[in-house]
Amino acid sequence: MDALLVTPGPDLRYLTGYDALPLERLTCLVLPADGQPRIVVPLLERAAAQASPIGGQDIEIVTWAETDDPYALVASLLPRSTDRVALDDHMAAAKVLGLRAALPDAEQVLAGPVIRELRMRKTPAEVQALREAAAAIDAVHSLVGEWLKPGRTEREVGEDIAAAIRLVGHVTVDFVIVGSGPNGASPHHEVSDRVIQPGEPVVVDIGGTMPSGFCSDETRTYAMGEPDGGFLAYYEVLQRAQAAACDHVQPGVSAESVDNAAREVIADAGYGELFIHRTGHGIGLETHEDPYIVSGNTQLLESGMAFSIEPGIYQPGRHGARIEDIVVVTDDGVERLNLRPRDLVILEG
Repeated sequence: MDALLVTPGPDLRYLTGYDALPLERLTCLVLPADGQPRIVVPLLERAAAQASPIGGQDIEIVTWAETDDPYALVASLLPRSTDRVALDDHMAAAKVLGLRAALPDAEQVLAGPVIRELRMRKTPAEVQALREAAAAIDAVHSLVGEWLKPGRTEREVGEDIAAAIRLVGHVTVDFVIVGSGPNGASPHHEVSDRVIQPGEPVVVDIGGTMPSGFCSDETRTYAMGEPDGGFLAYYEVLQRAQAAACDHVQPGVSAESVDNAAREVIADAGYGELFIHRTGHGIGLETHEDPYIVSGNTQLLESGMAFSIEPGIYQPGRHGARIEDIVVVTDDGVERLNLRPRDLVILEG
């Protein structure tokens, strides 16, 4: 690759510390394989870029005015011999096409294979930021029982949870899932105006972003009084599956083997077809990033890699359950960052 081109988003924040606004105007880090790194920014964003961590780094700020062509400017900063440029994986299509027109002879490839190798391996400071995020979302789950009651809607409960996510220190609420009864069988349900009923399970999956930029994500399953025996039977299987996957984590094992550790327990108990998603996803400056804990991913785990372990069992039209913790690979094993109990939380129905 002759150059790396990175627009606002988690990759730019990771590489430079600059949490730039994702505007229609082009902001782009121009990092040639050899030579001076520069960041192209709209003239009206110069002050913001200078005030960010970029201002203290050896990165030249190059501005463009409203009537300038920023894509031609980026091209002018690259050597004429540039044949292959890597674009960040989240770059908007309009900007990809603008750069293609400005660099018609350069092959465009994804930058993900380069950047993810850095982002997957968390430093001790990044692991500490994830610990703080996990502790904050743990604090929210410790309060869910105050709001989760029969007769309330999922949306009402979700609003209370969202307020608490901010109150404990997150700067944004990234998602709130309150899946009651049959809605719990839809892993990404979010919330609705459905009224929570006595005796039914409720899946609560919540997360946000901390001032550090690092994310939280945790799922626990609750019940409005004693649920039916069929649910209790598969919840016990789910607990064993989640524990087996966590216990399997250590340096040198593959991501897919962690998925298999959870999936085998669920399949052996006869619920294999009801576990309909991967076991986990990496987490850091994004809620979902590498490494993905899924069959087919032969990536070997290394110390500092952080990801979720969240097997689920879903019975369409009835109910579902999921248990999710964020874990980090240590030098000799694994550390769970979420510390809330994983038993079914039975509330007054």
